[in-house]
This record gives sequence, C-alpha cells and structure tokens, in this order.
Amino acid sequence: MVIGRLADEVVRGVGRVAYGVTDTLTSPFSEPALRLGVTGLSQAGKTVFITSLVANLLDRGRMGRMQAVSGGHIEAAFLQPQPDDTLPRFEYERHLAALTGPAPHWPESTRQISQLRLSFRIRPGGMLGGFRGAQIRHVDIIDYPGEWLLDLVLLDKSYPQWSESVLARMQARPFAADALAQITATDPDARHDEGTAQALTEAFTAYLQAARAAGLHDITPGRFLLPGDLAGSPVLTFVPLPGSGGRGSFAREMARRFDAYKAQVVRPFFRDHFARIDRQVVLADVLGAIHAGPEAVDRLGATMTELLSAFRPGRNAWLTRLLGGKRVERILFAATKADHIHHSQHARLTALMTALLRQARDRADFAGARTDALAIAALRATVEEQHDRAGETLDCVRGRLLETGKQAAFYPGELPADPAAILGAARDHAARWLEGEYEIMRFAPAVLTRAPGDGLPHIRLDAAAEFLLGDVLR
Repeated sequence: MVIGRLADEVVRGVGRVAYGVTDTLTSPFSEPALRLGVTGLSQAGKTVFITSLVANLLDRGRMGRMQAVSGGHIEAAFLQPQPDDTLPRFEYERHLAALTGPAPHWPESTRQISQLRLSFRIRPGGMLGGFRGAQIRHVDIIDYPGEWLLDLVLLDKSYPQWSESVLARMQARPFAADALAQITATDPDARHDEGTAQALTEAFTAYLQAARAAGLHDITPGRFLLPGDLAGSPVLTFVPLPGSGGRGSFAREMARRFDAYKAQVVRPFFRDHFARIDRQVVLADVLGAIHAGPEAVDRLGATMTELLSAFRPGRNAWLTRLLGGKRVERILFAATKADHIHHSQHARLTALMTALLRQARDRADFAGARTDALAIAALRATVEEQHDRAGETLDCVRGRLLETGKQAAFYPGELPADPAAILGAARDHAARWLEGEYEIMRFAPAVLTRAPGDGLPHIRLDAAAEFLLGDVLR
C-alpha cells in the first residue's frame, strides 16, 4: 500500500515537471511567483483579510510598515488572470464592494478553495538595483477553508486513535450528548447498516457544527461542515466508534471510510495545493476563544500545535525531497479583530498569541520555518473613545452593532498583562476566568471615506504583509 501510494505521488510529481508546474524548474525561465496560503480558524475573518490585503497592496497609502513601500521599490501593482485554470477565482471585486458600499456588510465566508494573482513591478534595491531594471514578481494567493487545514492532522492518525480522542472530548461537552448517546448505543460488532450510518453521521455533523459555534477548533473531519460535491457520499458518512470490530462489522466499515477520507480527500489536497505553498498565514479569533471560555483557548493552543506538526519537516522529509516538493518558509499566526479592543490592550493580545505560538512550537518540536505572531485587524470597524464611569476612565471602542445597526461604545474589560493567567486557566480547565468581566461585541463594517491612494483602514496589516511578502518585493 505504501509502495502504491508512493508510486502514485511520484507519477504526479513527474506530471508536474512535464507541465512546467515545479517552480524550481520554471523560475530560471519565467517571472517568479510566490504562493501565499491563507486560511482561518472559525470566525477569524479570512475573506476580509484577503480582500483588505489585496486592496492595500494595490493602493498602498496605509502600508508604511512595508519596506518595499517606504523604500519606493513597488512601482506598480495589478491583478492578473490566475495561473491555475481549474480553480475558482477569489471574488475580490464582489467582496470589496460588500465592505465599501453605501451599506457595508461582511462578505460571505469561503466554502471552497480559490486563487488570485497579484503582480508587482519592482525596482530592486541595493547598489546594483539601478542597473538591473524593473522586475515582475507575482504573488498567488491561495484561499482555502480552515477546516481543510485541520484535516491534515488526520494523516498521522489511525481510525482507533482518532475515535478515541474525539469520543473523549465529546464526553466532556454537554452539547455532544445526543450524538454521543447514539454512537455509544451502536454495537461496533454488528453488521454494517447504511441507514444507521447516515443517521449517526447526521448527529455527529450536528455536534461538529455546535463545536464550531462554541468557538472550538477540534472539528475534524472538516469536510463534514463543507461537503460540497461530496455531500451524502460514503467518504463523508462515518463516525468515531470504540473498538475495531470484525470483518463486515459496522466498526470495520467506519474505519475503511475514514481511511478513504484520508486517501481520497485529505491527501489530494495536501499533494495538489498545500504542499506547493511557500508562505502561510493562519488567522485565529483569539478574542472569541477567550470569551467562549478556558476550553476554547485550550483547544486553540492544541490546534496550533497540531497545525505546526503538519507544517514541520519530520519523518517524511525524505519523501518531500524525492518529489521535489517545498517546505513552507514562513508561517504567521495572526489574532484578528484587534479593533474590538482599545489599542492599549493590543500588546497584551499580541503577547497572548505569541505565548500560544511558543507553546505550540515547544510541544510540536517544530523547526525549519520562520514563524511569528501578530494581533491585527484586516478592516478596522471601530474608533476609540474614553468614557468616565464612577470616577474611572475607561478605554472604549465605538462601532456599528451588527445586530441592530446602531452606534455603541463598548468597554470589553482588560486582558491580563501576563498570558499565563489565561493559558494556566485553560490548561487546568477552569470553569471561568478574568472574574467574568471580559466580553466581546459584534461590530459591522463602518461606512468608509478614503483619500486617493489609500487602501482600507486596518491595524498592523502592513506588518503582517512585511513578514509574509516583504523580502520578495524589494
């Protein structure tokens, strides 16, 4: 089986060479392209991030932290047809219109992989820059749902391992009671019955949806939530079960479908898209996780650990070299929605994200790529104000409420100066924290007025772009 899988990937690798896809072969003869993967965990604002990033790279008046901008290296930026004709184009214009129209609203979340090519005419720096002339460089932005990225951790798990971990988490979650009751009432040694499998899968999918709504990130298999053309297929009709079962049993069929899911859904994504990414940004709604409680933050840290394990060069590094594949060079973990708190709290949010990243690095024993953490807002939806309450000055943010459209000033409370106050409570599974004072509010995008040459208002999006793209744009 291993030989067959290896042969299949080698054949596909040869096909990529034959059609000029492998960058190491094409780069000497064509304009270089960098592939930037963008994904987000639940409710992180991935579509807004890509839209604002592109808008601010086209009109760079707000991108002063990028050395390529402050140094005048970018002469022009423009959109071009994407290089992969088989992928949908990221609907940049439609999403930008949603954010900047007379009645601005958040665009719909991405439900499939898409791509956009942003090209730059660069005047290189350095002593020889004036003699080399302008160069064209491309950034291919690959947009894919975060649920798909989370599925990469399944490649290193067997069906019994996955079942054991999922069932253990379900037992501690009240909203999993219905699905868990149906699963535990099923005899794994009984003969397989498709009606039962479909009913169990429906209940298990409802549990995954509830987990996502609760701000949790351990929601594999991710395609259960975004099935697309695979909806109702056997490869998306299985559940975790205790025990292995004998030939023809229910558990044996569930294990077979789990393996088929990895082979026919997860592995092709890794092989055809993920393995070709040069840089990666992972967006996370850390404030939402804090509001959801200690378990949500604990699972966020565990998810970051598993994601770094998927990125790291490990025991399969020799296979990567054999196939001419590339390792991800830089990974940015970005805590989004920094505009939901006053700027006086931003350093604490960044410190928390940095601590989560450090924790993930230590647990994953990760090496081989540059990683960083930032607190950002891809589109700033609030303004800052100060209000007095009982003689105390509060640092507030004001914005348009998503539910009512009314303007409101909001004080969410203070994040702790030491991230350990949050991470320790999450690790110890505390029932509550921050004395119950920390809250969040959902804001709608503000009506924008932009000066010529300005992109969308943001917080540290230019710093994120500098880390991800700065070295190739100067």
